[in-house]
Amino acid sequence: MRDNAKVVLMALLMASISLAGCFGEEATEEVEIPVVEEKFGAYSVVAPIDTGINVYHDRFRLNETYPDWLLDGLGVTMSCKLTQEGTWQERYEADKESCWDVITSTDIVYFPGTRIIGTTPDDDTQIPILDDPSDGHGTAVTGSVLDANPDAVIFFVEGFSDAAVLAAANQPLVDIITTSFGPIGSVPVPGIEDATKVAVVDYKKIHTGASDNTPSPAVQDSTAGPPWSIGISGYAEEDDDQKETMSGSYPDIAADWTQLLPNHDDTDGYHVTSGTSFATPRTAGILSLVITMLREDAGDMLSGASDEYARNGLLVNSSDLQITNADIRHALNQSAWYPSFSTWDPTSGTTPMSPIAPCTQVGWGVVNMSNVMPIYNHLAGNEQIPSRPGDVVACMNANQAIREAYWS
Repeated sequence: MRDNAKVVLMALLMASISLAGCFGEEATEEVEIPVVEEKFGAYSVVAPIDTGINVYHDRFRLNETYPDWLLDGLGVTMSCKLTQEGTWQERYEADKESCWDVITSTDIVYFPGTRIIGTTPDDDTQIPILDDPSDGHGTAVTGSVLDANPDAVIFFVEGFSDAAVLAAANQPLVDIITTSFGPIGSVPVPGIEDATKVAVVDYKKIHTGASDNTPSPAVQDSTAGPPWSIGISGYAEEDDDQKETMSGSYPDIAADWTQLLPNHDDTDGYHVTSGTSFATPRTAGILSLVITMLREDAGDMLSGASDEYARNGLLVNSSDLQITNADIRHALNQSAWYPSFSTWDPTSGTTPMSPIAPCTQVGWGVVNMSNVMPIYNHLAGNEQIPSRPGDVVACMNANQAIREAYWS
């Protein structure tokens, strides 16, 4: 778990629209008014893997329901209709017998009225899927995804294991897996790298992985370091736009360190929290948003890159536009930027951006919501992002070569 304060598609609206009619005073016959149903449009599925999620929080509410074909595609085995009145504890108690006490490790559960489909593949949990009262990390992580892409479909997996990662990897409709846990201090020990390799290399998904909340290099970190993963550290966007000192070094990119995120034990509260734990899902949400925009343009109404749906490793797949994981990652790297040293505040506690080899601090650079349109326009063929300077490319090519050698 990677945060400083311990504490989740497009889920698009599907509505029925009645065509209004006006009747004059002389109308002599009834006219049958046709009902037109809007189709579920382009969307993207993000899979946060974490402590659990507070499905009762207003942040995750959706006044419509997902279509059956989407639920079937995600392997949903049961639905839990949630109580919508009372405190968090009162709602939990009301639903305990019909929902929380009957969910098993083989269930994939849809919560109608929310953006959440969830599962808990491991049995050692206090309450399946739901963020336990003693924690809150997963709720905040998922909130960060939705802050970047409010319409993302959330396939939430509770757990910190290979089994949890594989539960998302094996879902053909999942586009992005985001993980915010790993060894403290980025000590070089085995973690989830075998499972994330399956997700990315075999199933062509994107994996965003949090670097540690220390200045240790991210290269050997089992969450952020493997070359198939996008390793993410933090920058102090609310202060002086410099590197957050307590954040991994030499990652792929740096993203927003401090955010306002939903609480895990009430229905409408928020708190400010910081860490790579939240910079990472924010990046997943950004990429999910770009993918959705591209699919909308291309008329691509599926998700994932699975051969099961004849997508052949393409995250955007149409006759006019084909986009792979590698294409998205390249555009992300090209769009990143380095804050100026001149904004550094010596009293802020941040590390100033070095004018020499800033790549060793924040990788390709900073990515936030300002990167969305450059990435989108680049991939859509509207406007190419300028190439990065040669020294930056050389530095990050070296980073990738080190990671490939280490994780081979």
